[in-house]
Amino acid sequence: MNKAHEIDSPDKITVSAGPEAGVASPTAISTAACKVNEHCVGDHWTVGDVKLLARLIAIIAMGQAKHAARIIVDLQPAVPALTIDVLRADAKQRLTVTGETPEKQDAHRWHRDGLIFEAISWIAARQGAAANVLMREPHISATTQGLDGLMIELDEKGETVVRATILEDKCSNDPRRKFRDEVLPAFRNYHAGRRASELVAATSSLLDGRIPDEAVMEAAGRVLDMAFRAYRAGLTINPNHDSELGRKALFKGYEGLEKITGAQRIGATFLPPSELRTWFDEIAGRAIAFIDELGEDDH
Repeated sequence: MNKAHEIDSPDKITVSAGPEAGVASPTAISTAACKVNEHCVGDHWTVGDVKLLARLIAIIAMGQAKHAARIIVDLQPAVPALTIDVLRADAKQRLTVTGETPEKQDAHRWHRDGLIFEAISWIAARQGAAANVLMREPHISATTQGLDGLMIELDEKGETVVRATILEDKCSNDPRRKFRDEVLPAFRNYHAGRRASELVAATSSLLDGRIPDEAVMEAAGRVLDMAFRAYRAGLTINPNHDSELGRKALFKGYEGLEKITGAQRIGATFLPPSELRTWFDEIAGRAIAFIDELGEDDH
């Protein structure tokens, strides 16, 4: 299990010891710190336990991310809490490429792969999250707009926000273009305060029930303070980007988010085991096969 970075390096968060401290446990995504440049810290993701990963993706697609978080944190068996027929059918549809024409199929495949990658990003963060870390659940609909992800870290008392990390995840064969033309502009909007109300609303929703109601808005307001702000760009890459030089070129321009430190700019990269589209088809197939097995168990 990977060691956590200290508080001034927000690409990792405290690792939960699990029920048997010191005993290695399977992780769906293997993560490791890596070098980018002085303006950005790096987080490198690869596939760990592919069977566990496929099951977690299936459970998330069935609308049960909260249960998936319990599986990850408490090392519970990777099975959904609910296996109702309509849930399984809906999840299979979300994980299956459809379309009447090759063009529509191609567009739907990228939407499907984007949802899977957002789940992978969430899993990578959730694996190392301590109890004082709150995360927005990954989207399960390709039509969902707005904030990709948000991770809030509270102090040891669970009362004060000590870090708010905004997540943007893009699945693409051209990660440099995605970072330059989509991720950075989105981050600049947040940095300039143009989406401040959205951030406060998302933060207050995460804090609801965790701290007294009268303290929620004051605590949520900290998300607007750059001293507690971090950004994490998550991108799919190919082996050409999988080096210090490759990552440096990939995340060029990140330093344009001014008045924050390099540790507040995180560049996360996911290297699939094989060609990107082929592998995403494979992991979707594994998730669907698991969902089908659940149906067999019900009969």
